[in-house]
Amino acid sequence: MQVLITNDDGIRAPGLKALAERRPRDCRLWVVAPDRERSATGHAITVHKPLFMGRYDLGEGIEAFHVNGTPSDCVKLALELMETPPAVVISGINRGANLGTDVMYSGTVSGAVEAAVAGFPAIAVSLDSHEASEPRDFDLAARVAWYMARLLARHGLPAGTLLNVNVPAGAEVKGFRVTRLGIRRYRDVFDRRVDPRGRVYYWMAGEVEDLDQDDISTDTGAVRAGYISVTPIEFDLTKYAALDVVRDWNLDLSAVAAPWEGQ
Repeated sequence: MQVLITNDDGIRAPGLKALAERRPRDCRLWVVAPDRERSATGHAITVHKPLFMGRYDLGEGIEAFHVNGTPSDCVKLALELMETPPAVVISGINRGANLGTDVMYSGTVSGAVEAAVAGFPAIAVSLDSHEASEPRDFDLAARVAWYMARLLARHGLPAGTLLNVNVPAGAEVKGFRVTRLGIRRYRDVFDRRVDPRGRVYYWMAGEVEDLDQDDISTDTGAVRAGYISVTPIEFDLTKYAALDVVRDWNLDLSAVAAPWEGQ
């Protein structure tokens, strides 16, 4: 089985190293990851400057490269260069969870989305800890990632679908829950400050607020309760239930010239 790994924490990240170290013996591994941290880049791609790749040593038998781009760039380049297509693409292991509406901003999830857009089975894996700093801290998450990757390669998913997997930190993991995305918001998002020259600037901060944290049918609630959350997600953002609602507006091109007159 040939597998492609990317991430948004960078080629040197301990979560990526743990994933590489835990690879199955029958796995041919490609790693193409950003040359530095690219967290919260979402699905950004690089179009206004060139992309450069360099080899990186992750051990014998691993084709590893770093790229001066985003996770989505890395997946695009890898799929272009690999002679044999991957059976699965794994993005991670991220330091810190990617839960609820945070998936929209996550470079980790976007790496997996890019693979799904290209038609490949894909999984994003995150550890619910910002303190993890050594590969051993990611050992359970790495074993979970390979377990899920094997199942995904065997069973597949509907076209355009990927798995977002979040692993709780600590030893008391209760099992798996197949979940939906929770609703995650932030309070006091910006910290207003003043620099030594009197100029006002803002630092992105914010306190997490999970609106359904006690509902273990959501990824936010499941991880909080000690379960590994497995959430199938898709990149089709169409709200199908609203199509007829908008059609009932009776959109009229003749009204476009002066849309507010007589309203």
